Order: sequence, then structure tokens, then C-alpha cells
Amino acid sequence: MSVTWQQPVLDRTPSLVVTPAIVGHRGASGHRPEHTLAAYRAAIRMGVDDIEIDLVSTQDGVLVARHEPELSRTTDVAEHLDLADRRVTKTIDGRAVTGWFAEDFMLAEIKMLTARERLPVTRPESAAHDGCDGIATLTEILAMVHAESIRRRRTVGVMIELKHAAYFDSIGLPLDVPLLAALRRHDLDGPMARISLMAFEPAILQRLALRTRLPIIQLLEVGDSHAELCTPEGLAWIDEYADGIGPHKNLVLPRDQSAAIGEPSSLVRDAHRLWLTVHVWTVRAENRYLPSNLRHGDDPDAPGDMAGEVRALLDVGADGVITDHPDRAVSTARELVA
Repeated sequence: MSVTWQQPVLDRTPSLVVTPAIVGHRGASGHRPEHTLAAYRAAIRMGVDDIEIDLVSTQDGVLVARHEPELSRTTDVAEHLDLADRRVTKTIDGRAVTGWFAEDFMLAEIKMLTARERLPVTRPESAAHDGCDGIATLTEILAMVHAESIRRRRTVGVMIELKHAAYFDSIGLPLDVPLLAALRRHDLDGPMARISLMAFEPAILQRLALRTRLPIIQLLEVGDSHAELCTPEGLAWIDEYADGIGPHKNLVLPRDQSAAIGEPSSLVRDAHRLWLTVHVWTVRAENRYLPSNLRHGDDPDAPGDMAGEVRALLDVGADGVITDHPDRAVSTARELVA
């Protein structure tokens, strides 16, 4: 059902930054298979301020860009018959997962794989690029961002998320050690570097806060595990080690029983009182990911009014919007400052 929504007239809440950032989530992952150099380049070409990358470790301690250690959803690993015996079941963060895992492969083996679209039915145009790109390492991404920044005469930032850090600690592959080493090699470990470090797990962020001057961002998910962190008391505790928060968009613009957004929560205001920046995730163009009052038509995979959601988030003072469709978000943000 198509719903016509009139965006409420609100006094716009100022962000902590002069111009709120548009961040390419896993690159331009609404257009190309996620976490590929092609997806990151596309996002930069679309005008993002930063790209967001997720990191996991290979068996030989090399950081590669994947959303989770299990590889079969976003690579062609299952098609490699010689790797069939690597399929196992593991418990990660209390959940049983079956598949092929990055930490069971040396980098040279990972480099034999190609990327594929995670959501081929929803994003067939992206899926048309399956097999075109390999799996990128952190070093390759940093080199590409440096080259693109020179080419476009503007500095592109990188927001780095460490995935399942406690799990990788438990198997002797801590993510922070190779991360900080790579950043030092690229001279990106100083306060002027356009690098931010993120995670859902406070422990890894607290560890990083003692070892680097780079901005630290505590990611926040909807649910009981992070509910206390979203309170004023929880934010005050985050402020002891972090410089910002990265909340799920529903924590900023809660949905009602009809899945529509209405009045914002106090989360942005409460964070800003502590001078914590707020980068909200993840905004996507398809109806299935939008609140009901911003959907167009009945097709869940058709594009809805993503611009309306971006405007609503910026109106409540978000300092950054992390999105799969940076082209749409960039154009909306530019309209607001024009």
C-alpha cells in the first residue's frame, strides 16, 4: 500500500560538525557487491565524505574486508570443490554458524575467491557484477583511498569497523594489532588522519583508546544488549573511552506499531550534550528497509522515499548518515545546505 507522508515541521537540531557526513556503507553496496574496491570507488565517485569498511582476519593475520568471518554469502567459495572440506560449523558470539570462514584460509587462498552480491533478488543490477572483483585487504583499501583522494583533490575518510573482535581474540588473531600496524605504515595513526575506529563490543574500543589517538565510535544496536548504553548514564560511560556513537537508525527515529517514524528519540540530543558525535546506520533505498510512511507502492524491492529518511535524520542533528545508496544521500544532503 502506498502511503503519503508529510514530514513533520521541526526545529532543526544542529549537529556537532559544520557539514554532516555521508558515508558509503561497505562502499556503494546498493550498486556493486559490498566491500569490493569497485564498490568503494563507486561511493567515492558519488561524492561520499567517508567509506565504511568491516574487517576480519585470515589465518595468517591479514585483515580483509568482509562483513562477517563466514564467506559463502558474499563470495564464490562454495563453488570451489577443492575447498569443500573447509566447510565447518562454529559458534561465534553464541550463535552456531555453518560455512567457510576467513580465519581458516591463508591470504593466498582468499585471493582465489571472487565477490558476489549478498542480496541478488533485491539488487539484481549489483548481482550482475558477481565474479568481477576479488576480496580486498585493508592495505589495498588504504592505498586506493589515498590514490582517489589525490585524484579528486579532496581527502576521503575511512570508518573502520572491527567485526567479532572477542571471537578473534579467542582464537589468537586479535584484530587491533595488525590494524594499528597497517595504519602506522600508511602514516594514518595521528589525530589529523581521516580514520575512525568502530565496533559493537566496548572491550576492543577501550583497548584501542589506550593505544591510539584516532576517533573511537561505539556502535549501538536495537535490543537488550545495548539498551543501557543508550541511556544518559550509558552514554556518560561511553564518553570515558569514545568520541562518538553509531546508533541504528531506529534508535534515533523509533517506529510505531505500523512501522512508521514519528517523533525522534532523545539519543542525539543526549549524545551531543557530552560532545559525542552521532553517525546513524544504515539507510537503504528499497521499500523493505524504509519506514512504512516512506514506502512507494507494494513492491518491497522498489525504491521508496529514502531522501525523506535522510532529511529526517539530518533534521534531528545526526553528524553522519551511513548508507548503501550514497548517490541519493549525497544529493539530499546537498539540497539541505544549498
